[in-house]
Amino acid sequence: MPYILSHDVLDDVLKKHKIKSNDLTGIDKLFGGADGYYWYHTMRHLCPRGEVMVWRTVDELRASIQGHEDETAAEDEVKPQALKDAHVEAIAALLSTG
Repeated sequence: MPYILSHDVLDDVLKKHKIKSNDLTGIDKLFGGADGYYWYHTMRHLCPRGEVMVWRTVDELRASIQGHEDETAAEDEVKPQALKDAHVEAIAALLSTG
């Protein structure tokens, strides 16, 4: 099942759930609980504005997001956060096209 990420998709997800972009608690809950906002923000940085990213599987989706986190953490010389199953499940459900 394809998963699509873009700034428009993320904006539409928030609108669909009636969550404003500055509602950190609402975004946390929507994107898998504690640190959900962190992963939402990570995805906004992962996909440049105006571009669209597509993954065929949840494993590809997870690897891409975690890989971006690992890369940016290394650049900042900090320990990367680990993407939890609850975040992946929520993200996959929100970005799913099927």
